[in-house]
Amino acid sequence: MTPSEPTSTGLLTRPAGFAQLITPEGERRPDPELDRWVVDVDTEVLRGLYRDMSVLRRIDAEGIALQRQGEVGLWPPLLGQEAAQVGSARALRSDDFVFGSYREHGVAWVRGIDPADVLRVWRGAASSGWNPSDFGMAVPQIIIGAQSLHATGWAMGAAWDGSDAAAVAYFGDGATSEGDVNEALVFASSFDAPVVFFCQNNGWAISEPVGLQSKQPLANRADGFAVPGIRVDGNDVLAVLAATRVALDRARRGGGPTFIEAVTYRMGPHTTADDPKRYRTDDELADWRARDPIARVGALLAASGVDRDELDREVEAEAARAAGALRASIATMVDPEPMSVFDHVYAEPNSHLERQREHYARYLAQFDDQATDAPANASSASATTEGGAR
Repeated sequence: MTPSEPTSTGLLTRPAGFAQLITPEGERRPDPELDRWVVDVDTEVLRGLYRDMSVLRRIDAEGIALQRQGEVGLWPPLLGQEAAQVGSARALRSDDFVFGSYREHGVAWVRGIDPADVLRVWRGAASSGWNPSDFGMAVPQIIIGAQSLHATGWAMGAAWDGSDAAAVAYFGDGATSEGDVNEALVFASSFDAPVVFFCQNNGWAISEPVGLQSKQPLANRADGFAVPGIRVDGNDVLAVLAATRVALDRARRGGGPTFIEAVTYRMGPHTTADDPKRYRTDDELADWRARDPIARVGALLAASGVDRDELDREVEAEAARAAGALRASIATMVDPEPMSVFDHVYAEPNSHLERQREHYARYLAQFDDQATDAPANASSASATTEGGAR
């Protein structure tokens, strides 16, 4: 998907196809609709956004390395999507609630979640890495699009409680073809739920291009649900921040849901089990690499008089510390006891769960018997051999 595609109909329309405040070359582009939403973003705030994205990229790279070294079972990289996640997450209040998919490591970082707790899930050392209520963020959702329903339900409840807090549901372009997302949009629209549907259109639903799923911008799909759509350059952290603030403000004032399509690109594989070279070209990758979300902020800062070399040294040192802490955390992760899989499934015990627990216990006992029998058999064989020798 390129900027030359048709513009979205919704809250924001642009001849280039999406809203943009920082060009790929790092130039600040004025915008009469969005500028007022980022008047507080000075050089220091931009430095913070640059730092967030840079550290996040290093953490993500460490997650991939740990998976390749056998320390983690699977890792879903977010390379290239840093601006979409950091920009939107920095727009949130502490009492808002995030419902993400499985790639929102950047949102988790901004919400204050230790990267080790994210890694813990992918290592298989925990069913969920953190307490959602402590950070205002649900644990990763693997079922595609299911979190959109959870976000809508939470938002409806918050509105009924008289709160002006909002929910944000993060999902990819592929999820827009799932029934759950469409059902969530129906409920959210019908009940004016204060929820932001944040679609990270990264171009590929595993190996399926977005153009095969939709012949028009995904933000246009929101029109059918009477939900305003915003199409924004997902590689522009400032535009994403502004667009998310627009949507959150609408939600807090009782205006209902908003659909944001952040047009970005997944630079790496879908997960570490995927080989993207099988379905996309090097030219496509190079085209999007030229739109790197971090490089453009760095260029803007340099043009503003910031000592880029000094900033990069500071950021690289912080990124190295974060990556080192993530790698060191592996040594502290204890594998859970097998029977703990039944803990916290239901609030109250029930016969169905107990029956499964009993069957699983018997299954595990088979391996205990084998472990017990092995030394005994070995000793018996050894005794027989020695006896024969004597």
